[in-house]
Parts: sequence; C-alpha cells; structure tokens
Amino acid sequence: MVWRDTSALPGDLIFYVSYLGGQMPTFALNFSRPGAQVLLQYYQFLRLGWAGYRRVQQAAQDVALYLSGEIAKMPAFDLWNDGSDIPVFAWSLKKGHTENWNLYHLSDRLRVKGWLVPAYPMPADLTDLTVQRVVVRNGLSMDLAYALIADLRAEVDYLDALSAPMPTEGQHPGFHH
Repeated sequence: MVWRDTSALPGDLIFYVSYLGGQMPTFALNFSRPGAQVLLQYYQFLRLGWAGYRRVQQAAQDVALYLSGEIAKMPAFDLWNDGSDIPVFAWSLKKGHTENWNLYHLSDRLRVKGWLVPAYPMPADLTDLTVQRVVVRNGLSMDLAYALIADLRAEVDYLDALSAPMPTEGQHPGFHH
C-alpha cells in the first residue's frame, strides 16, 4: 500500500518501538521477521566452514570480554554482564561515584571522539537506572577495542576532574532517529 503522505496513513498502523533509549516509529509487519540475517549467517557458515565461522564468532567474544574486563576495573562503573554468553554487555554508573556527571554526559563525550556508545534508561519499573551497552560485531578489532578503552578512560578522567556538575537541562536518552 502507498499513502500520499503521513496524514493519510492510519495512526494505528504505526508502531513505536524503544530503540537505544528513544522511541522510533516503524511501519512494518511486526509479526514477521525478515530472513536476510539468517540467510547471511547460513551463507557465512557455508563459506567459512565450522572452524572459520567459530573463529569469527570467537574473535567478537574475545573483544567483548576484553572490553568488559577493562570497564569492570574502572571504579566509576558497575558491570552488569561480561559478554561471555553473547558479545554484548552493559554497565551502569556506580551509585555514589559522582554527582557531577552521568552516562549521558559520557556518551556525548565519546561521541565527539567518534564512538557511539548509547546511554539509555531501563524500561518501566527501572526508569531511574541508566545504562550503557556495547554490542561487539564482526569487525570490531582488538586495536579498536584498545582505542575505545583509552578514550573511555580519558573521558572518565576528564569528567571525574570536574569541580561542578555538568548541566542536565535538555538531556535526552538515546539517539534521535
């Protein structure tokens, strides 16, 4: 179906999904998932074989474990998980660490350096808690992981050295889509 513009599109056909802390409108068949990702993984498995596919996945998990391990060592953060199940992990700002900055400030500082590490609130009943999350994908090398940790440490050091609180007016969770 095609609509001339959004005013002609029935509003009940638009779904709003929470994505990286923001509300993103989507006009799709939400009861069905596309098969392209599954087909790509199958193709990669056939192309690389069992051992090759395992090496690719193990490399992503190794990077996740390195990153989460380094973040766990930082006194500013509480690590939620380490990425040992799947190469995804999250952390929160340690309660009482500082009143001068929050994870949105850190996310903004990292973005200036080229890193997209979103900060977003948890869902209902935990909305007072903000987390940051990293999803390690194929291609995030150890060299990039070292650079991310160096930038993360530098930005935390900068923020920890503040003598007064960062402004919070106009802060918003996640990214605008």
